[in-house]
Amino acid sequence: MGACGDINRNVMAPPAPYKNRPEYQYAWEYANNVADLLAPQTGAYYEIWLDGEKAISAEESPDVKAARMRNANGVNLPDKEEPLYGEHYMPRKFKCTVTVPGDNSVDLYTNDVTLVVMTNDKGELEGFNVLAGGGLGRTHNKEETFPRMADAIGYVVKEDVYDLVKAILATQRDYGDRANRRHARMKYLLEDWGVEKFRAKVEEYFGKKVDPFKPLPDWKYEDYLGWNEQGDGKLFLGISIENGRVKDEGSFQLKTALRKIIEQFNLPMRLTPNHNAILYDIEPSQKPVIEDILHQHGIITDPREIEPLIRYSMACPAFPTCGLAITESERALPGIIDRIRALLDKVGLEKEHFVIRMTGCPNGCARPYMAELGFVGRFPETYQVWLGGTPNQTELAQAYEDKLNISNLESFFEPIFVCFKRNKHKNESFGEFCHRVGFDVLREFSASYELGSYSKSSKSRRNRKHQNRVSVHDEMFARLKEAATQEGKSMNQIVAQALEAYFKNQ
Repeated sequence: MGACGDINRNVMAPPAPYKNRPEYQYAWEYANNVADLLAPQTGAYYEIWLDGEKAISAEESPDVKAARMRNANGVNLPDKEEPLYGEHYMPRKFKCTVTVPGDNSVDLYTNDVTLVVMTNDKGELEGFNVLAGGGLGRTHNKEETFPRMADAIGYVVKEDVYDLVKAILATQRDYGDRANRRHARMKYLLEDWGVEKFRAKVEEYFGKKVDPFKPLPDWKYEDYLGWNEQGDGKLFLGISIENGRVKDEGSFQLKTALRKIIEQFNLPMRLTPNHNAILYDIEPSQKPVIEDILHQHGIITDPREIEPLIRYSMACPAFPTCGLAITESERALPGIIDRIRALLDKVGLEKEHFVIRMTGCPNGCARPYMAELGFVGRFPETYQVWLGGTPNQTELAQAYEDKLNISNLESFFEPIFVCFKRNKHKNESFGEFCHRVGFDVLREFSASYELGSYSKSSKSRRNRKHQNRVSVHDEMFARLKEAATQEGKSMNQIVAQALEAYFKNQ
């Protein structure tokens, strides 16, 4: 309903439909309630598009209705139709999520507001940890725009959570930058003010101090693929959907398979923040039939059989759907993953995988700035490369290369992957390695690396730190690489032979 409006957008929650874990039930309940609390109250949408008829309606919680209208400390505006947004709405879009401790299936650090459900030993809801100030969109060549992770703001008891959410929204509404749309997200308010000043202003609207943030376990990425116990005797099934595209293509007939399952069993479905789908409320007796339908249509149900680079990857639609796209994303990433897998195999990293995300522009819709390896569209067939995120999306990646033409992918990444293989710590992921050693080390290694000289059988290679370099244009490089492969020599050997012959004839 909000589309691209400057209001609260869709509120996310973990997609797992656990019936025996009350914290997940609370997350879903409060995600829906926050969405209702911050929903625009105007009837313009229905008047314009539906002749005034509300096609979908749901009964709001009385607590939510009361919280929306409760006016204290200047939170509500003197606007009868939009008590929270007023005549001018927000400076920019506003995004919220609700999750449970340890579950980072929602990329919690990328939202304007994140609530973390906090329960007692009996599973009863006590309150919420609150984070604020995340956001990823940026603009090329505008260094004042940047991705940012959310900060811990504090803790609030459950009775006060709606008032605190309203107080955060009011702070952004009244102090967010309305003069420069590129500087209008709440992340810039946090960045400019700092957490302490922001918290103090929120507390003015809230009417009291915010309690200290409570300790949490480590966050873990969850995708809930495969068969899982739901907790009430039924099952749920997470289905991997590459880049979120439900389609029939060759032997992969996902659209047909899902249609058959829904028509036969009328199962509810949830879409996940990572482009997958979950079928739930499945009777155990239905499992063999559903398995058979999926397998007949080329769909893998065991996540261990999915190529990990594909499982943990994500791309935005980009061309031809999105008018903001600069270059390809969804249609390009599968082939790029194939090339990265081949390169990893070549350098002896057959079992290695990491989180890859790609967007066709810098707005970051597939959240590449939290990936271990992010591709961000720069020009046609050219991408920025971001490195250093973590598998659980708890560290922000950094821009490593501004303009990589995708035709040079292998020559660019081979020295980086070899450096990773030689110097990584035990159980250290690729993103963690890049973050630990730093980009200067990666660049120095790449500058001294003899391209094409690595093979899985070689234990080590002389690392010439002061190697002289000669550049050739892309077409010549491709011919050189092909010749080296055909003759079983390094490209440096062929270049040296060619230069020797040239100088002998001078």
